[in-house]
Parts: sequence; C-alpha cells; structure tokens
Amino acid sequence: MDNSSVEIYIDGAARGNPGNSGIGVLIRETKDKNREVKKYLGTQTNNQAEYTALITALESATDLKDKQIKIFTDSLLVANQINGVWKVRHPEILSLNKKAKQLLQNFKNITIQHIPRELNREADRLANLAIDEYL
Repeated sequence: MDNSSVEIYIDGAARGNPGNSGIGVLIRETKDKNREVKKYLGTQTNNQAEYTALITALESATDLKDKQIKIFTDSLLVANQINGVWKVRHPEILSLNKKAKQLLQNFKNITIQHIPRELNREADRLANLAIDEYL
C-alpha cells in the first residue's frame, strides 16, 4: 500500500436477525496510520448492519476521496448488489443501497470487493465490540 491508496475493511453484525447490531470500520491510510469506527445500531438485520457499515465507511472517508480506495467486505450481498451483480429487492435494503451508491459518486477511484470472513477479523471485532459495549 502506498500513499495514494487506502484500504477499508467493513463489517456489520447482528445478534439475532433482527437483533442487537453494530458496525465496524477499519480505514488503513498508511502502514502506520489506521482509523477505527465502531457504532451500536440498535435492532437491525445483519444485511442492514452490513450496508450501514459501508455507508459509515464512505462518510468517514470523505477526506480521502482523491485517493484510490479499496473497500473489503465479507458480505457477498453488499458486494454483489453494489457492483450490480445481484438485484436489490427488499425495500429497506433498496434505500440503503441507493444511499451507498450516492455516496460512492463522491469518490474518484473506489472498488468494493468480497473477501472471506477470516480476512475481515478487525472489522468484525469492532462490530462486535460496539454491541458488547452497549449491552
């Protein structure tokens, strides 16, 4: 990773579906500079939490809009819906999808990629910590 690129790892968690939920976002700006965001969301579904993590990441990274940004998620649903591979059918997810796509337009060079859960441990830890700290 060089100074012109940023990696962002996102995750949403829900205990019960719907249930207590939280998000975790890890923004890796350089090898030595990371930003962490964690937030309790209340009662939501896992998919709502995953989308909220993406939206929060995009809102938190507006100062990085001129950099090359790679967003990594373990949510196949979010990755495939945002990338246009899958259609969005659920009305609540549709509004979150539209908000995320609107925010994506603020960035010059951004990609969203699905990764296995094992490679998303930090964002997962933050999402679960947000729930644990609230409960």
